[in-house]
Amino acid sequence: MTIKKLIIPVLLLAALASCGRQGIGSSIGGELTGVPVGKVWNEPTPYNMVLVTRGSYQMGPGEIDSLWGIDIPTRGVSVDNFWMDEAEITNSQYKQFVFWVRDSIIRERLADPAYAGDDLFKITEDEYGDPVQPHLNWNIPIPWTRNTEEEEAAINSVYITHPITKKKMLDARQMNFRYEWFDATEAAKRQNRLNPQERILNTDITVNPEEVIMISKDTAYIDGEGRIVNETLTRPLSSLYDFVHTKIVNIYPDTTCWVNDFSNANNEPYMRNYFSHPGYAHHPVVGVSWEAATAFCEWRTMFLRRGLQR
Repeated sequence: MTIKKLIIPVLLLAALASCGRQGIGSSIGGELTGVPVGKVWNEPTPYNMVLVTRGSYQMGPGEIDSLWGIDIPTRGVSVDNFWMDEAEITNSQYKQFVFWVRDSIIRERLADPAYAGDDLFKITEDEYGDPVQPHLNWNIPIPWTRNTEEEEAAINSVYITHPITKKKMLDARQMNFRYEWFDATEAAKRQNRLNPQERILNTDITVNPEEVIMISKDTAYIDGEGRIVNETLTRPLSSLYDFVHTKIVNIYPDTTCWVNDFSNANNEPYMRNYFSHPGYAHHPVVGVSWEAATAFCEWRTMFLRRGLQR
């Protein structure tokens, strides 16, 4: 009986010690070893991209100005690792972005009661029936064939017919991409804290608790005539949502750049076929504005993150 009574406490202590080694506050011999890392994370290699390793260089002239003898100071600049596409973005790759925007518009209209009114194309609650931020359901395929009259109307709403050639084509004016971003840097600055008492954290600077903090917020909307309106509002700080900015950009390439930018060349065939003909699918995309290129990068980041979460 005595032996059995001793075995039970010993086993209990061993179990507790085992749990302690796996706990957050565990250590080896009282040393600071950090918390368990858990699952090892490795950065995925993006498709068709190459890694540019970190480096540094001296910004500025390498020699004194030979004419005036002015010694312009230089400064060191360091650049961290980053990924870069192996080649230019092709028509096929950019068309994936255009088709994603097209399909998102169609899905919105398939869920719209004014068109098909199919609730399956928009998710409004989670698996437990609790309401969530409404978002599109990309798991339901678009009924390109064998569709109802309402579904066909929703699909055809993003297309137009050329008045001269009678060719059915995508309505470039509707290819608008809307995206948002949170300016974490501005939100983290002391002078932008919602609580005035937090504006003096870790600093000797005194602040006026009655001061009205003004912020600049980018917002965008489409007016009644279908025009994109991007504007910057200046208003008093009221919540963290003041640091959420919105942008709407028409992302369809300007195919007329072939004749507008090269007036002395016979580029009409390129204007008509370069972005649409499969023979140019792997050629670099042209006619993309800076704003559209930025929108493409935002979409590409979002698209990759969603893919990694699956």
